[in-house]
Amino acid sequence: MAAPGEEQDVMARYRSPLVSRYASAEMAYNFSERKKFGTWRRLWLYLAQAEKSLGLSITDEQIQEMEANLDNIDFKMAAEEEKKLRHDVMAHVHTFAHCCPKAAAIIHLGATSCYVGDNTDLIVLRDGFNLLLPKLARVISRLADFAEKYADMPALGFTHYQPAQLTTVGKRCCLWIQDLCMDLQNLERARDDLRFRGVKGTTGTQASFLQLFEGDHSKVEELDRLVTEKAGFKRAYMVTGQTYSRKVDIGVLAVLASLGASIHKICTDIRLLANLKEIEEPFEKDQIGSSAMPYKRNPMRSERCCSLARHLMTLVMDPLQTAAVQWFERTLDDSANRRVCLAEAFLTADIILSTLQNVSEGLVVYPKVIERRIRQELPFMATENIIMAMVKAGGNRQDCHEKIRVLSQQAAAVVKQEGGDNDFIARVRADPYFSPIHKQLESLLDPSSFTGRAPQQVAKFLKEEVRPALIPYQSKMGGKVELAL
Repeated sequence: MAAPGEEQDVMARYRSPLVSRYASAEMAYNFSERKKFGTWRRLWLYLAQAEKSLGLSITDEQIQEMEANLDNIDFKMAAEEEKKLRHDVMAHVHTFAHCCPKAAAIIHLGATSCYVGDNTDLIVLRDGFNLLLPKLARVISRLADFAEKYADMPALGFTHYQPAQLTTVGKRCCLWIQDLCMDLQNLERARDDLRFRGVKGTTGTQASFLQLFEGDHSKVEELDRLVTEKAGFKRAYMVTGQTYSRKVDIGVLAVLASLGASIHKICTDIRLLANLKEIEEPFEKDQIGSSAMPYKRNPMRSERCCSLARHLMTLVMDPLQTAAVQWFERTLDDSANRRVCLAEAFLTADIILSTLQNVSEGLVVYPKVIERRIRQELPFMATENIIMAMVKAGGNRQDCHEKIRVLSQQAAAVVKQEGGDNDFIARVRADPYFSPIHKQLESLLDPSSFTGRAPQQVAKFLKEEVRPALIPYQSKMGGKVELAL
């Protein structure tokens, strides 16, 4: 066992598996300390630039010094300062000032801690959505290709997980795609609805900036606008307390939780289909399904998605409770909670999207198994067609119904009590009563005649709704995902 003080040994310290095991490098960086504190410095630069342009006594030399040291962060010094000051923002003000001695006097001028804290969070949330959206679009694109390929392949449908009317493999996939398209729209809206906190001061009144500009309200408004623009936002929240409203976080995590629900449902379906041996996720040549049972091909990727999606869905409870208990202009009981839930939500969403893309790029279909299951169940479903054909041939509907009722129950007994195959059609062929339609039985049992408009629905849905929604992401559709673990 490593001693507690051996900080250099990363294996001796807990690391979140969301980062160490699963998440992409891009999303891990988005929530990294380097991204966070580098953004703080950029926000201080934006503030100084805007204040200078509006007439405050800030020199070009001070601005240039700040620009030259945006990424020159002494993390060890910052940690020592925070340990001493017990304040993370002031620790980084001092650390930035140490490498910018000429600009030290104007760094963070007029601002409160939430100027860098909250505005950075909003930038990170926006950038997180920008990382997730192409990944979600890629999943939809892969599933759309799959749905198109199998649009016409009949498959047994299930309601209550009991055999129901036929559908097609492609049509079932479109149910998954439709949910993900809703998620795509929801994520886009949540990203586009994000505003900048802006330059609002300690309790949101902008009093410190009004004092800096000697009561000139127009300059304070212009300062807010300029910094918002520099940060890449079109709008800032018009009113805030010390923080932006924590209801914003609810909206962000709600759409991610909804995405988690969609992926959990999709991957549960895939797991059930794997048990039925109709469809399987990709399985590597040397992959081991079980340490005890060598024959097993467990749907481990889909299980991972369900496992992590469950975590993602629960995280929305954090911002719900945080927003509910923010007293007046703010309390600090939001801070530690938000450090965890916001990052984990995006990291988890990133992981399950990458995993689902990997699954959707390698789905394996077993047509013979699907056909066999249809043959087992279709005879019962065809009874209405048989009755109609008999009536057209001159038979009595009630007499035919009774004949079919008896024969179908006999066939069901063979299946359920004897474990045999469904022999209902053989019984119909053997009964002279049905001789007028014996030659029609093959056509009456054609699976494609039981799928309704499923193939047409797939084609129309993909053409009119799915493909157009993916147009903004066309340049990012390439590349397969190889899972590290």
